[in-house]
Amino acid sequence: MDAEEAHGAALAALPQMTPGRLRRLLTGRSTLEAWSALRDGGLSPGPSGPSRGQGPLFPAGGEEAALYELWARCARRVDPARVMRSYTEAGVRVHLAGRPGFPEPAALAPSPPAILFSMGSLGALDRPRVTLVGTRSATHYGLEVAAELGAGLARAGVSVVSGLAAGIDGAAHQGALVGGNAPPLAVVATGLDVVYPASHARLWARVASEGSLLSESPLGAVAQRWRFPWRNRLLAALGDVVVVVESHVRGGSLLTVEAAARCGRPVLAVPGSVRSPASAGANSLLADGCPPARDVDDVLVALSLEQPGAGLRPAASLPGLRPPQAGWPPSGSPSRPGARPPGPGGKERGPRGRDERSVWAALGTEPTTIDVVVRRTGLGPAQVAAVLGRLEGWGWARPGEGWWARCQPGVHG
Repeated sequence: MDAEEAHGAALAALPQMTPGRLRRLLTGRSTLEAWSALRDGGLSPGPSGPSRGQGPLFPAGGEEAALYELWARCARRVDPARVMRSYTEAGVRVHLAGRPGFPEPAALAPSPPAILFSMGSLGALDRPRVTLVGTRSATHYGLEVAAELGAGLARAGVSVVSGLAAGIDGAAHQGALVGGNAPPLAVVATGLDVVYPASHARLWARVASEGSLLSESPLGAVAQRWRFPWRNRLLAALGDVVVVVESHVRGGSLLTVEAAARCGRPVLAVPGSVRSPASAGANSLLADGCPPARDVDDVLVALSLEQPGAGLRPAASLPGLRPPQAGWPPSGSPSRPGARPPGPGGKERGPRGRDERSVWAALGTEPTTIDVVVRRTGLGPAQVAAVLGRLEGWGWARPGEGWWARCQPGVHG
């Protein structure tokens, strides 16, 4: 039994522990050190607290201090070895960031995870991977396209990554299992012993048997709304290409698109009917310049696995597909003429360029989610994600855990 993994599993299972809190708790210290410090009362919230100069774990105050005391009490009575035995018995492996066996693509995610849990074989990580995402309330058209893409990609030896949720996710993995030539990879928001949705129990078991399940939630963690946005950033990082099959204009796929832009993953979108609300988000991405995914060949071209056929453009000419480390659209390509970084010293009153100024103004000074920025500006989701990436690079905006805030170079950056 690995002591570091055992203590990591125990830390992840502490009451009200979140991936962000866990990552900061483990900044600059091992899981053994963090657990010992908690147990012995050596850590407490506050400006000089557990992040060692990185800022507080959470703001000091009554509720936070009470939670910290709760963690300390748990650390005194919980046996990490017993926690680890429960993972071993469930067939779940524990992966710590920076150690052998950790799924390296996950380290590219915004706010990268400190701990991941897996079930099955992680052979998908040795193959090209495509993340297929979309709405839970999918149409027959969306379900059919997701299954067709999943099957076609698997037959071509590409592993399909999805969230195993209802709708597009489940259809994509069902198709991948039919294709059968590449192991599927599912990233779920619950503990690996909590099937969600319950109707996917058989699909869940097949993916675990023929591929792998991955989560940053500990055993026993049930479906909670806040866990799904966290899951979406891992979906973006684990795919070499992200394909939005069907999405409402403010669907959860928007978060995956934002994360893909921040970790340099190309995004494609499946065209849908202009009369279908379920395709409004995907069509908006296309209007913003996102390359279309009309069929499996389009996706394979994006992966550079196949030469383009008639009517298809080379991968190098598709927006955002080269260089792979750049976001989509390329951060150096302003969406409108006149958009350019601020001058020396950041003395301007705001960024230049109409879209940049509009997004910056929509942020305000309080943390703001990207869907709120979309609503305030009227810009498309992909367009907002690209502009935020440029503003971050210039020092005019800073990202948080699921939000953005305005800042000024040299002042709040």
